[in-house]
Amino acid sequence: MTRPTASEVNGEDTKVKNNAGMISDVKNLYEGKRDNRGRFTWVDTYPDDIEEAAENAETARYALLIRNNKSFDSRKKFEINSIVVQSPLLKLALATILKDYPGITTTLDRLTFSAPFKPFVHRWSKLADTLKDEKDEKTKAHLELLYTTMEAELKDDLKARDDFIVNKVITWDTAWMIFEPGTIVFGQNENQDCAFKVKGGSYVETKYGNAFALDCEKIDWDGENFGFASNRLHIYEFQGTSPITRLPVYPLKYYRDLAKVKCELIEQGRAFEQLSGYHYKHYKGVAIGQGRCGPVKYNVESRIIIDTYAWNRFNPDRQVSLNGLGKYKGEASWNEDDEDEDYEDVNYDGDVDMQPGQLKGQQPLTKEQLLLCSGWLRGYSLRNKKWLQFSIDCVSDIKWNDSAFESLVLPNDHKELILALTESQVQNKDSFDDVIQGKGKGMIMLLSGPPGVGKTLTAESVAENMHVPLYMMSAGDLGLEFSGVESLLSNVLEMTTKWNAVLLLDEADVFLEQRSAHDLERNKLVSVFLRMLEYYEGILFLTTNRVDNLDAAFQSRIHISMEYSELSVSSRRHVWSNFLSGGGRKNHGFSAKDLDGLAEYKMNGCEIKNVLKTAQLLASKKEQRLGIDHVKSVLAIERRHICNEDVRDEKAM
Repeated sequence: MTRPTASEVNGEDTKVKNNAGMISDVKNLYEGKRDNRGRFTWVDTYPDDIEEAAENAETARYALLIRNNKSFDSRKKFEINSIVVQSPLLKLALATILKDYPGITTTLDRLTFSAPFKPFVHRWSKLADTLKDEKDEKTKAHLELLYTTMEAELKDDLKARDDFIVNKVITWDTAWMIFEPGTIVFGQNENQDCAFKVKGGSYVETKYGNAFALDCEKIDWDGENFGFASNRLHIYEFQGTSPITRLPVYPLKYYRDLAKVKCELIEQGRAFEQLSGYHYKHYKGVAIGQGRCGPVKYNVESRIIIDTYAWNRFNPDRQVSLNGLGKYKGEASWNEDDEDEDYEDVNYDGDVDMQPGQLKGQQPLTKEQLLLCSGWLRGYSLRNKKWLQFSIDCVSDIKWNDSAFESLVLPNDHKELILALTESQVQNKDSFDDVIQGKGKGMIMLLSGPPGVGKTLTAESVAENMHVPLYMMSAGDLGLEFSGVESLLSNVLEMTTKWNAVLLLDEADVFLEQRSAHDLERNKLVSVFLRMLEYYEGILFLTTNRVDNLDAAFQSRIHISMEYSELSVSSRRHVWSNFLSGGGRKNHGFSAKDLDGLAEYKMNGCEIKNVLKTAQLLASKKEQRLGIDHVKSVLAIERRHICNEDVRDEKAM
């Protein structure tokens, strides 16, 4: 036999390559037998152990397809794995029966339900009522078929559910039966009573054990609009039965005093609605912050600023993201006439400086929406200098000290000037601008003098008199790292501007001192500080004990510079009188002569306060009314602060 030449072989290969993929047909390959390692190859031999497909044109004629599994329950041979609804009449009926049930789309060609058939368990009474009321004979026949099929499959579960409900108990593995999607449930969010709306539930494994996880939603505020926030609540595995009301979360209708808890939750919702936007309040209680390993609780007693818009601005990794309310309507159990209005989104323009309580375009929430409102508010604690979440029950109005400004030991013309400048700054800060837009809109005041003469109290009294927040910080709060100072100071200046707050930078010597050629790092800090002051639009008080070494660049940026001198005899008497009149010490035993004598001691305001506090403790220990003897006892111990020669020198001057 003659062997083909190389040119002939190459010609055949070329012919095959040219014809590759040109046959207009398909070629089926099948999975071959697996080896002991589970591997296989594709073969073109049709497997001889394959059954014909069960679903075909013949099965498509039936209203229902029932897929059965072998049952390991001693009460039945088979159990239904899933059903396929093919009847268009049934699909129309189920559209009403399963309306708003999550995950169900009745218009699909293949409408499939799988065990344990939660939609039918939850809507069983609705299915029965629809069957009873149906007038069309053919639809009724199809409904009867579905009802009979599902009743045979679910009768044990339905009987157990009804038995549990009558006895108000439940088992862990059947807990899903009482949590129909759309149910209002009662639970706690960080020990705060709340109502949630169920979206669904599933059994999951967690690091704390097996649990039934409820996916719920509540109404929250994202700084601009109300919306739904997602929450996952867990019911951890337990043995036997448990009273429904002892579950960590359970349907609200089982609450022992339903009317009372509804009223309480609605009132809580009204408070939440009223506190949307920006508010300046007082807080005393537990607040929640964010630590490295998760939520951290803090005991807080401070004035706070409630502002979710600012929360999102300064906490980008913890921004609040909500699903819109849209045209939200509650459950059928809420049939009040005033709840039929659709909810329209509201708008809070966070780029505009806000006054406390100000919110534009807010529409009132319905009663069910109020019921579902969160019990936590987001904001900033001025004392802790932290962004925290605050329990709505611990928020109260601020008790203003309107006499604080009057108690300042300053000449009246000085006080009038300070108050006039600060109040005008808040009202008219946009009326003046620099050659460069945005520069020079702020008001910066430098207060200098020895300790304890009222520099810090001036800023505190101005904020108290104007009913605005006071943000106090020192150079230590800013740190000494160039990048850290710039970032923190930028945030603080932006926050205080938005809130129309008074900013007090106490003991600002490190920034104000004259720059030198030998300390380049501090020069960087001063440069950053100077640049940011140029664009600050709020009120800033700077205090220092060393004004003599002030950098020349600051002098051009300071609008008012006031120097405080040592307290005179009359000023000290005024300070003694102020401290004795406040702080619950009005019922004291000091005469005018006693005050005249105390004013002779050369002391500053801080020292006077400390002496009085110590004397008050001494009087409380002896269970006596605070009097001159207690103060003299303290002064006798601290003789180093008293010098009659100093008093005589002061009088001579």
